[in-house]
Amino acid sequence: MLHKFLFNRMSLENKVKHLHKKGVALGSRIKDGRQIHMYMLRDLFVEVTYTEDKSYMAPEKVKVLNGLNNLQQYLETEFRARF
Repeated sequence: MLHKFLFNRMSLENKVKHLHKKGVALGSRIKDGRQIHMYMLRDLFVEVTYTEDKSYMAPEKVKVLNGLNNLQQYLETEFRARF
């Protein structure tokens, strides 16, 4: 819980630096023509959207999901919205 609190207080750039250093890259997906990268950091799952969809460029947006159950619900909702 403390980890999530501290992570949420970081700047966007520092969140992504921390993900690259301590997190595990799980993969990427396409949403609305944009590539979104998924990372795992302990019990947090984090989606990152980068400028021009390139992971070496500046991050534009970070979405944090707490726990596997929240990730599963979120991805199921995203999947259903596509059809």
